[in-house]
This record gives sequence, structure tokens and C-alpha cells, in this order.
Amino acid sequence: MSDNRSATVKRMTNETSISVELSLDGTGKYDVETGIGFLDHMLEQLSRHSLMDLKVRAEGDLHIDAHHTTEDCGWAIGDALSKALKDRKGINRYGSSYLPMDEALSRVALDCSNRPFLVWKATMPAQKLGDMDTELFREFFQAFSQAAGLTLHIENLYGDNTHHIVESIFKGVGRALRVAIEIDQRRADAVPSTKGTLGGSL
Repeated sequence: MSDNRSATVKRMTNETSISVELSLDGTGKYDVETGIGFLDHMLEQLSRHSLMDLKVRAEGDLHIDAHHTTEDCGWAIGDALSKALKDRKGINRYGSSYLPMDEALSRVALDCSNRPFLVWKATMPAQKLGDMDTELFREFFQAFSQAAGLTLHIENLYGDNTHHIVESIFKGVGRALRVAIEIDQRRADAVPSTKGTLGGSL
């Protein structure tokens, strides 16, 4: 097992230019600039509650809309997470969280399975938060789960305020990740699977 569980990812397309630095064994320090204020706020929550150190710099075609930047940030952060996990040896693998925020409650369960899959059950009462379309949060987590190799189940159980709903989701993902990526000292040198590897067929 490597002691250095960190990664740097650079993603450049005709639509976006994104760099990510991520450390799994951090303290939740963040330095995020995507050009989308509310997305910055949510990525800061993800970092703080997962205890991953996260630096993101993104430039995208925001003159069109926030779609490409949001999706590609999800992909780049997920890619950095996957690279930092390396062979996923020693991790707890699974994590879950019930996260309340005022009137909103969200449930998150995830598996660092290297078999990406997203289940998204969240309805947004408002179409926008600031300048950001709320439908883009699903696109973020779709890209994130695919690139990170996560089986990720997200469900907002109830809530009225869209800001609270989205924030409870991001904090919940952070809290679930914190558990899943931690090293289990009783099996620190073992891949947490009876197959001996994560990914591929069930």
C-alpha cells in the first residue's frame, strides 16, 4: 500500500480547461475556482466533509451555460479520486450517510467498487440556484461516479428549499466518502473483495 494517496489531473477540451489536485489523507482544505459560484460552494463542502484536500481550477465556456464546466469538473475530480485510490487496497470500500440540513434530508450510499453506476433520486423545487441550472447536479455526479469508479446512490428523502437539498447531498457524499476511502487497519494490505480485485464483473 502506498502512503501517498494523492493525484493531479489536467483535463483540456475545446469546451473546458480544468486542473485538479486531490489528497485523500488531508484535513478538508480546499481552494476552488470554477467560475460558478454555487458549484464552488458545493465542492468546498465535498472537501470539508470528506477530509480530502482539494484544489480545482476551471475555465469553461460559461458564455454558453454552465453545463460543460460542471460536467467536466465532476469528471476531473472523479478521475483524480480514482488515481489516488490506486489499487484500492486496504480501504473500507463502503460508506453511507443520512445528512439533514434544516428541513431537507438526503441519503447517500456508495461503494468504491470500480464498477461505476449512479442512482439519482432527487427533485429540485427550483430550476436555478444563482446562475446555475439545478439539473446540472445530476450531470456532475454522473461524471464523478463514472470517472471515480463509484457505485453511488443518492436520494433526497424530503425537502422544500433547493439550496438545502443540494447542500445536504454534497455533504452526504462527502461524509460517505470519508468512511469509504479510509484505511481499515485490520486489513490494510488486502483488497476488500473476495475476488481479490475491484472492478469487472460481479
